[in-house]
Amino acid sequence: MTYRSPLLDLPGAVAGDGPDAPVAAHYGSFNVEQRTLESGEGFVDLSHRGVVRVSGPDRLTWLHSLTSQHVEALAPGQVTGTLVLSPQGHVEHALYGADDGEAFTAHVEPGEAPALVEWLDRMRFMMRVEVTDVTDELAVVWRPQARVDGAPYSGYVLVPRDELTAFAEAAGPACGLWAFEALRIARGEPRLGLDTDHRTIPNEAGWVGPAVHLDKGCYRGQETVARVHTLGRPPRRLTLLHLDGSANRLPARGAPLLLDGKQVGFVGTSARHHELGPIALAMVKRNVPVDAVLDADGLPAGQEVVVDPEVGLHVRPQLR
Repeated sequence: MTYRSPLLDLPGAVAGDGPDAPVAAHYGSFNVEQRTLESGEGFVDLSHRGVVRVSGPDRLTWLHSLTSQHVEALAPGQVTGTLVLSPQGHVEHALYGADDGEAFTAHVEPGEAPALVEWLDRMRFMMRVEVTDVTDELAVVWRPQARVDGAPYSGYVLVPRDELTAFAEAAGPACGLWAFEALRIARGEPRLGLDTDHRTIPNEAGWVGPAVHLDKGCYRGQETVARVHTLGRPPRRLTLLHLDGSANRLPARGAPLLLDGKQVGFVGTSARHHELGPIALAMVKRNVPVDAVLDADGLPAGQEVVVDPEVGLHVRPQLR
């Protein structure tokens, strides 16, 4: 089910596109909105994201056994990210949330909640857990005031969906997704399915650490993560592209990333940052020199390291 945000009716609201069409891309000036967010004010409507709740006394032990993060002893209110991997270690689901002492509630990419709930339901067996898609009850927003410095995936707030308009009136000013995406890209935080593909493993995307714990019990796909970590060389690496700003356009998502005319990766999400100019995230082959200038959909692009090609622990640095 697609939820058109009521905040698209606010003055100046312009809808996004693709999977982000149900929320506002901006409300008149994405540059001003970026500065508002960086100043610690405002909020971003992300109410098109899916929300999943896992309740029951066995929930954390169960999630710990199924997913990539160490959540068995997760403290109430502690925000974390965790992944569901294929047996080959490819990322199938990425969820971000917290436990309140009674349930673990997480948000996922738009439209992904039903598939995640279906998979989790199949894995319940005799465990005392209940999995529910609560997207129709809860809406996701992001507030800089709720962000914890240095804590990945913080700043997200869940609001009763029928109270979203009232929340906006109290929490304003509203800032659009373009402003949020520019800041997210600058931080080097990938979006599943937009900055990744079906072959992506956690080591390539900077998820080891923030969403993958290396010292926990077995889970599906762990062997691949551990092997690549031990060898210290993922097949590909996430990189931040600084794009040539002379052309008044951004590269198409999924466009081939070229070096000397040969494809070495693909472009993910892109945005115009109010200080850095046009930027993008991209997945590139590990052996591409980090100082190489690449061709991103016809635009020259320099690189800033997100995942180090030579360091065994592939963690996402705090870029911004």
